[in-house]
Amino acid sequence: MAFTAADVKNLREMTGVGMLDCKKALAETDGDMDKAVEYLREKGLAAAQKKAGRIAAEGIAYAEVFEGGAALVEVNSETDFVAKNDKFVDFVKDVCYVVGKWGPENMEALMALPYRKTGLTVQQALQEIVLAIGENIQIRRFERYYTGTTVAYNHMGGRIGVLLNMEVSAGLEENETVIELGKDIAMQIAAMRPAFLDKSEVSEDTLAKEREIQLAQLENDPKMASKPEKVKEGIVNGKMGKFFEENCLMQQAFVKENKISVEKHVAEVAKQLGGTIAVKGYFRFEKGEGLEKKQENFAEEIAKQLGQA
Repeated sequence: MAFTAADVKNLREMTGVGMLDCKKALAETDGDMDKAVEYLREKGLAAAQKKAGRIAAEGIAYAEVFEGGAALVEVNSETDFVAKNDKFVDFVKDVCYVVGKWGPENMEALMALPYRKTGLTVQQALQEIVLAIGENIQIRRFERYYTGTTVAYNHMGGRIGVLLNMEVSAGLEENETVIELGKDIAMQIAAMRPAFLDKSEVSEDTLAKEREIQLAQLENDPKMASKPEKVKEGIVNGKMGKFFEENCLMQQAFVKENKISVEKHVAEVAKQLGGTIAVKGYFRFEKGEGLEKKQENFAEEIAKQLGQA
């Protein structure tokens, strides 16, 4: 698989590693980006990377809790200017309402549902706002919870949206302390981007790959390469504990009190309230995640508008 200068640049942005090392990694892995990241990690040059891709496209990620459901949507626009337009923001919120109320199974089903307030379908409302604003607007993805106690959190005016779903004992569904707990954990999800809810969800394949990378790092470290295999295994086992703490929400240090894990903090709050609280799941959208932003030459664009190009 061939690779380009743009691939080298992307790998550098993903890993923070120098251009020459990125070029070598792509050459060694025949241009495979994921394998190149692994190669750099094995050489001890790059930290673990979550495969989110570049955050590039504009738009809004938005979460809200409604009566009977909670939803999270991402709607993309071409420019940040449009993403701040009141009509666009209202459209995103209305789409979120439709998802929360009706729970469509896929994008096709969503497009056929009645749009809030107007009597149009979502598809027709989308076409109207495209005509009104003059940009390509796309509903990219959505998720929904309709059972349990769900908390919504929106960060930085639509850059990140989070839905956190909990199962709580009777009488705690609308408890202020429980809702505050949910907000705190949702904020943590926004900031820390955990890849898994709990360490029990990490697949054997993922664990095996991580162990392989950690062992390779030791083999490539002059100070560690000559150590007995048993010593290396012990070091890797210790690093796996760190992997869980960094990548699994319930094992992460609670952001407001980093001497305790999220798991233990939830248990403490439940004990104080005399009930039970279980975090069942979450969704986290970051606008433009994994999408390439159209690259423009600003001078050329102005010249075009002035009829000079």
